[in-house]
Amino acid sequence: MKLPPFEYACPTSIVEAVALLAAHGGEAKPLAGGQSLVPMLAFRIAAPTLLVDLRKLAELRQIKITNDGVTLGAMARWRDILEDARLRTAHPLLVAAVAHVAHYQIRNRGTVGGSIAHADPAAELPGIAVTCEAKITAVGKAGARVIDAADFFRGPLTTALKGEEIVTEICLPAWPARRRFGFAEFARRRGDFALAAAALFYDEDGGKARNAHVGAIGVADRPLRLTAVERVIEGNAIDDTMIAEAEAAASAAVDPADDIHASGAYRKTLIGVMVERALRSATT
Repeated sequence: MKLPPFEYACPTSIVEAVALLAAHGGEAKPLAGGQSLVPMLAFRIAAPTLLVDLRKLAELRQIKITNDGVTLGAMARWRDILEDARLRTAHPLLVAAVAHVAHYQIRNRGTVGGSIAHADPAAELPGIAVTCEAKITAVGKAGARVIDAADFFRGPLTTALKGEEIVTEICLPAWPARRRFGFAEFARRRGDFALAAAALFYDEDGGKARNAHVGAIGVADRPLRLTAVERVIEGNAIDDTMIAEAEAAASAAVDPADDIHASGAYRKTLIGVMVERALRSATT
């Protein structure tokens, strides 16, 4: 299928990229990995007048690990995350989630910033961002601003980004060495978008769970924090009774819509199962 006509630019700085986007009054799109945007062009879901290719912005490819946490440059690819051995201890939940992203070919090209800006409700990284209370940095003609992940995602393919803004990095808070975590996802086929997925972590204190965070992917118009499930987990030992309560709370906390892939009732049950599996994984 042929793409719609558009102009093309490949800037060498963020300032130049922002200027190009601003000059086209919302009719331009940044091109990162292209794994979401190019299919949208092919199906005429998007028809920008200008594509601003970010591939020459090498400063956006860095992955930095400090005492404050992990900072992923917007042009870091999925394969870069999976191949960075430091992240297996610096943020194992991130690595576990990214391992579920699509197929090798897409992981070889797809980028952090592309996924965040695209905001597909079934995508793994937006779910991790919300679950982990990430900070997303965007740069526009007014300068840089930092947006909480909880405020960034507004709906399907809709974010808090302004027309000329570019996501430059995402910062995940520091990960304690003994933190427990789990990630569980169910898709029709390996590499497909999740029908439902759960991401969670907690810190152990005297055999009790503290600082519980539970996120849901693929069951609403954006990634969710399941605060009702967090309340079930918080301050309790992770045993069979508590896991069953958390599973029930997860199913009760969401109200998915029916679509061509699954009924809302199916997804409602499925997210409970994903929370149950993620919790059991966290205890091993």
